[in-house]
Amino acid sequence: MPTVDAIPAELGRPPAAALDTGYFSASNVAALAARGIEPYIATGREPHHQTWQERFLDQPAPPSEDASPKVKMAYKLQTAIGKAIYRLRKCTVEPVIGMIKEVLGFRQFSLRGLAGAVGEWCLVCLAFNIKRLHVLLPG
Repeated sequence: MPTVDAIPAELGRPPAAALDTGYFSASNVAALAARGIEPYIATGREPHHQTWQERFLDQPAPPSEDASPKVKMAYKLQTAIGKAIYRLRKCTVEPVIGMIKEVLGFRQFSLRGLAGAVGEWCLVCLAFNIKRLHVLLPG
């Protein structure tokens, strides 16, 4: 299971982090809170194509203090701010990663070690940005 301890401290400190369900664990929630980052981590898959009744249901009551971390996080994601923060993942990171995988065909790193992977990732991002620049610039 991935952990959030691998995030380098020198990248800055965001106020909140929206992570997918693979990152959910009590230790990851605690690690983010210890760094001063408000965690919004999915606890499972959300069903697609909700009915209008499900979409406009009143917000459920908050869980009790002795509820499990998973129940507390599920409630947190159902709040207005939780939905807004988690929704940002769809328009920031996910499409770019998908395009890098599909358009550029980048599926795995060739180099070993953190320095090699960082260098290779920088080249992939550079190639992606040059390709986008070529498409977006006129003539």
